[in-house]
Amino acid sequence: MKAENKQRIFEIIAVLITGVGKFIFMDWLNWRAFYVIGACLFWIGFVIYRYRRDENILAHWGFTKTNFKATFLMLLPLGILSVAVFFLIGNYFDTIIINKNIFPILLLYPIWGVIQQFIVVALVAGNLRDMENNKMSNVVIILLTSIVFAVVHFPFLTLVGGTFLLALVYTTIYLKKKNLYALGLYHGWLGAFYFYTIVGRDPWAEVFGVLGL
Repeated sequence: MKAENKQRIFEIIAVLITGVGKFIFMDWLNWRAFYVIGACLFWIGFVIYRYRRDENILAHWGFTKTNFKATFLMLLPLGILSVAVFFLIGNYFDTIIINKNIFPILLLYPIWGVIQQFIVVALVAGNLRDMENNKMSNVVIILLTSIVFAVVHFPFLTLVGGTFLLALVYTTIYLKKKNLYALGLYHGWLGAFYFYTIVGRDPWAEVFGVLGL
């Protein structure tokens, strides 16, 4: 097996381990802040390590301004429709808890969104497509990536279903445009509105409240 394929397999395994860590540290131990910060630091460190070995890797993954506008505009109708649906559902079930905490979440969550898109979409879908002797069609790659993306959002079933559908769109656009910034931006914004409208939860209080912020 060539070194490139070994690297791709290693990265996919690391993604799966990160997913398992979510269930252990966030869902079981309730160490939300520590998991998010730890995962961010690990993957940021990994990106820096890979960049030092290959300066072209960032653009290859999608950390680039290229196609940002095109990707952003492609996702804009979906983003507007999704937020509108969130408010309609939240109003119906009386779960809207919009407060001032949503503003730092709207600023910070896209960073976590970019990291999640990188971890799942770039490292899973991208590596599966780039794998030597790959016999998978893009349709299969998109479905597998969407399943992974949805499963890590368990046990919130509405979130599992929603993220699966969104991942179908995200992955399809990524394989065409390869821009993680636009994907992460929408991921963060939609995730923020979803929690403050449909779920009725305050992520800022849950994640940073334990730190006294």
